[in-house]
Amino acid sequence: MKNEALYRGAQFVLSAPGLAELPPDTGAEAAFAGRSNVGKSSVLNTLTDNKKLARTSGTPGRTQMINLFRVTDEARLVDLPGFGYAKVPEAMRRRWQQVLPEYLSTRRSLAGVVLIMDVRHAPAELDLRMLEWCAHAGLTVHGVLTKADKLKRGAARRRLNDVATTLGKLPDMPPSLTLQLFSAVTGEGVEELRTVLDRWLGLLTETAESPDATDGTL
Repeated sequence: MKNEALYRGAQFVLSAPGLAELPPDTGAEAAFAGRSNVGKSSVLNTLTDNKKLARTSGTPGRTQMINLFRVTDEARLVDLPGFGYAKVPEAMRRRWQQVLPEYLSTRRSLAGVVLIMDVRHAPAELDLRMLEWCAHAGLTVHGVLTKADKLKRGAARRRLNDVATTLGKLPDMPPSLTLQLFSAVTGEGVEELRTVLDRWLGLLTETAESPDATDGTL
């Protein structure tokens, strides 16, 4: 499958405690964001077929720095700090509430944000805040509803439609917000996500088809 090898070859670059420590603002980046414990690390690991790429833990909130992974010399995946977990120190929570909007609004190489949400739950206030930050920055967002294997297929599709309806009624949503189902257990949605990232990161080839990779645009 196209570009699968590129994602499988993704390599850790660095962990940045703040914007000043990020690499040069060139090429293209796709950032992964989400509340703690929604499966963000599992999405990255499934996407790259590397269970050790992004650290997973039974303790939510472990990702507390901006972690960057190289796909090509000009394309990167960015694992943003998980937000919203109660046990994260208050000072750290306040710092990231300042750093994340700044990253979203000033990072020129940022091509789009993958917002990870649990399909079993309605978007939380913190998810909506992230969407508002992205909207104000003019960023494209692709919503990935994880843990689809926890529901029967019909129920999962209904939840997808419910989330699309809910977000579609809200003001200050990012342009062309798209959504899809995903399961790290069954692999559902992996190719859809790779297709979105191919487009954002400029990895599409002349021979690659241009399928409708997402389940819909709000």
